Amino acid sequence: MHVSENVNGSVSDISKHFLNELSGTVAVITSDGRMIVGTLKGFDQTINLILDESHERVFSSSQGVEQVVLGLYIVRGDNVAVIGEIDEETDSALDLGNIRAEPLNSVVH
Repeated sequence: MHVSENVNGSVSDISKHFLNELSGTVAVITSDGRMIVGTLKGFDQTINLILDESHERVFSSSQGVEQVVLGLYIVRGDNVAVIGEIDEETDSALDLGNIRAEPLNSVVH
């Protein structure tokens, strides 16, 4: 299906619905293995994303999760592997300083 095709509404209607559904915090896993968390402010038909108040979570097997502040950030659509909504209550309860994990590998095509 192409973006220009309509299924139960126009593309702009679908976009508005998507933004309303994901109005909170989202996590984006990029094709190079980065995890970026922020508030989804907009996107286009190629899944370029605009995230506000964003930060990158850097995982390490020897240290806790480091959070690098990015602020207003754009992720190119061809670099998005996964996007999902974060439950803010559950996320705020996590002790990121005590989480140990291997960094994600890049996506291999």
